[in-house]
Amino acid sequence: MKKLLDKIENKNALVGIIGLGYVGLPLAVESAKSGFKTLGFDIQKSKTAMVNRGENYVGDIVSEELGELVKKEKLSATADYSEIKNCDIIIICVPTPLDKYMQPDNQYIVNSTLEIAKYRKESSLVVLESTTYPGATEEIVKPILENGGYLAGKDFFLAFSPERIDPGNATYKTKNTPKIVGGSTKDCGVVAAAFYNSILSGGVHVVTSPKLPRWKNFLKISSGSLI
Repeated sequence: MKKLLDKIENKNALVGIIGLGYVGLPLAVESAKSGFKTLGFDIQKSKTAMVNRGENYVGDIVSEELGELVKKEKLSATADYSEIKNCDIIIICVPTPLDKYMQPDNQYIVNSTLEIAKYRKESSLVVLESTTYPGATEEIVKPILENGGYLAGKDFFLAFSPERIDPGNATYKTKNTPKIVGGSTKDCGVVAAAFYNSILSGGVHVVTSPKLPRWKNFLKISSGSLI
C-alpha cells in the first residue's frame, strides 16, 4: 500500500479512466490537470481519436484545457485495453443504461472488469464510479477481480465512489463536488481517498463499506448535492 500511496503523493501513478463519456472525460481532465499522466479507455474509437486530437465533446469541459493537456502529453486515449497493464489506478466510468425492467444494465461494468482482471498490475487501485447500486462492487466487480486467488486489500485495492455529476450545473462540477468513497477494506478506502483528495477540491467522505446499509447517512450530504 505504501508504494502506491507514495506514487499518488508524488503524482507518479499512471491513471486509467475506462469510459470517456460525461463522467469519465471530465474526471480524466481533472486527473491530468492535477499532474497525473492519464490514459482514457473507450470502445468507441471515434471518441479516443477526438481526445487524442484535443477535440472536446463534453459540455462541462473547457476545450482549451483539454487541448493543452493532450499537447503536453498529460492526457491521451486508447481503445486498446491491454494498456491497463501499465496503470496504477483504474476508474470504471462506463454507462449503465436501464434494461427493459428499468434496472441498470451492468454488462459494461462486467466487461470492463474482465479486461481489468486480464491485464491489471499488482497492487493497483480499482474504483467503480458507474451509476449502479452500492452492492455491485462486492457482488459483481470483486468476484471477477479475486478470481484466481487474488484478494482485495492485499493483492489489489478496490472501492466504490459513485459519480455525482449534474451536467450543466453552474456551481458543482467534477472538481468541487464532494466525493463519497467506500473501500472493500480499510486500506482500500485509504488508498482511494488519497487519490481523490489529490485531484479534487470538494472533500472526500470515507464510509466503511461499499455496501448499501453503510451509505444511508450520506444520502443528503453536502448542502443538497446529489449522489
